[in-house]
Amino acid sequence: MSKLKEKRRNQILIASLQAIAEKGFHSLTLQDIADYAGVSKGVTNYHFKNKEDVLRHLLEWVTDKIYENEYNAIQQEHTAIGKLTAYVEAAFSTPAENKRFFRVYIDFLGQVRHNSNFKEINDKFYDNCWSIGREIVSLGQEEGIFPSNMDIEKASISIRSLIDGCLIQWLMREQEDLHDYYKTICLETLIASLTNNNVVNQ
Repeated sequence: MSKLKEKRRNQILIASLQAIAEKGFHSLTLQDIADYAGVSKGVTNYHFKNKEDVLRHLLEWVTDKIYENEYNAIQQEHTAIGKLTAYVEAAFSTPAENKRFFRVYIDFLGQVRHNSNFKEINDKFYDNCWSIGREIVSLGQEEGIFPSNMDIEKASISIRSLIDGCLIQWLMREQEDLHDYYKTICLETLIASLTNNNVVNQ
């Protein structure tokens, strides 16, 4: 794919993300996407087959970007707690980014049951998230700060569940200034749970 074509596709995907965040999944049309992207509907049709094709690529693009950002963040740290902290920091990113993503993502989740492509992308995203958790937990066990009998798979799932749960609850409260508060709760709860082995024993 040429750089120009990739740039135009990304322009359309970014516009689609904003359009869904503002208009919702069901009412969105290809014309809306084109309008948000500042291009003609013909340009959108050239790069994507139809609305579902745009949305499939959008979900894949967004979740891949999130995973890449979170993975790169933990690679900058060399201890389990450092990696866990970096993971939470990256997942929470900024209020604006979290608000836009989760408003769109919740809409997508409503379609997963009826769309195998969306389900496949979502499954891949969580597999990637759990791989980050496994890396953190395994290192913590090597360091001796997480119990050796901790179930790594359960722990990795619990980590992401708490991150997403805190973010969704923050979003539902519609108080942007609570973003750091929920991030702190998330990290403190994760550290306490993992070091005390409260919920992830075999």
